Amino acid sequence: MDKYEAYEKLGIERDVYDFCEACEASLKDRFESVDEMAEINQMKVLEAFRREQVQEACLMGTSGYGYNDLGRDTLERVYADIFHAEDALVRPQITCGTHALALALMSNLRPGDRMLSASGRPYDTLEEVIGIRDSAGSLKEYGIGYDEAGLKEDGGFDLEAIRDLIRPETKLVAIQRSKGYSDRRTFSVEQIGECIRFIRSVRSDLIIMVDNCYGEFVEAIEPTDVGADMAVGSLIKNPGGGLAPIGGYIVGKSHCIENAARRLTSPGLGREVGATLGMMRDFYQGLFLAPTVTASALKGAVFAAALYERLGFDVLPDGSEERYDIIQSVTFHREDALVSFCRGIQAASPVDSFVVPEPWDMPGYDSKVIMAAGSFISGSSIELSADGPIREPYSVYFQGGLTWPHAKYGIMNSLQHIINDNIIDRNKLR
Repeated sequence: MDKYEAYEKLGIERDVYDFCEACEASLKDRFESVDEMAEINQMKVLEAFRREQVQEACLMGTSGYGYNDLGRDTLERVYADIFHAEDALVRPQITCGTHALALALMSNLRPGDRMLSASGRPYDTLEEVIGIRDSAGSLKEYGIGYDEAGLKEDGGFDLEAIRDLIRPETKLVAIQRSKGYSDRRTFSVEQIGECIRFIRSVRSDLIIMVDNCYGEFVEAIEPTDVGADMAVGSLIKNPGGGLAPIGGYIVGKSHCIENAARRLTSPGLGREVGATLGMMRDFYQGLFLAPTVTASALKGAVFAAALYERLGFDVLPDGSEERYDIIQSVTFHREDALVSFCRGIQAASPVDSFVVPEPWDMPGYDSKVIMAAGSFISGSSIELSADGPIREPYSVYFQGGLTWPHAKYGIMNSLQHIINDNIIDRNKLR
């Protein structure tokens, strides 16, 4: 069997295969750069494992209260090492990225305080956490105010707007690294560092929190390397390496982490409790694999950008830009194309490949969302997945791929579905 025959068995036609192979051949230098970054980050992770003396006993779990959990406490030191932070909270009791962000905010803000978003409107699921959209238990309901500095026309930070919105009551400034469901570019760690330095020049006592979701191990440094007090993320994205079945992390300054631990459990107990229930092996092994898994997802994103750009669609980032997260958006300007793309990704999945995704009213979003994610871990977006809100301009957001061959096939199959649905003229492949 040659390589094309393997793809043909999975429904890829010859003209689609040839078009995609030509696209991949043009990306050799980009892929080498991605592999080099993975190697740098792999050594960083290995160094932290060795320094903190990870041992076989760390891979066992605890039950009940979880007192004296060697694996949990060592893993948190490993995360603090990797992120060059004072401390870390890494727990299966943190259910998702939104929960991790809510925990970081709610534990470090008090009634009468204000928070400022320095990167424009935050991701949809944080709107109810903050109270932009009314919701029981929001920061707004607890008397915590909110301000928002929009971005400049070029997508950069509006430093003067940030300065003007820092009030005496402002206690925390939030920066979202990735773009979420918006058309801006993802911020590099260097850009975040420049913004942090500016904020410090205005008020040195502010807590600066970075939503780090989708950005871990894409660059050689993380937001805590450039002055962030907290970096926050999900273990079913990059740092879980596709093995962590649940969980989130907060890394940063010790007092911020202690506040978060007390909020996660209770005052007086803090980080001393929280059983790991047999998950530690997956947490450690997933973190060890995370740099190379992230590299596979990055290759998939670069491939998707180059392929759909060749077909004339608007893509962000484009096929030649530097990458600062694993997300790739493609704008179709039509609902049927968005739906067809997602169905192609679902059909390429190892789990639930037979399921046909439909738009639905997903909790935390203000419009219908279509999601394709036939993953081993439910909702894991380091695995091959795609989603998008059913609203103009009908953009899809593609991310993940535990291996490069699977990410590649997913994109090929998305194109095959769009061709089969007569959304793209087959002649464009010639």
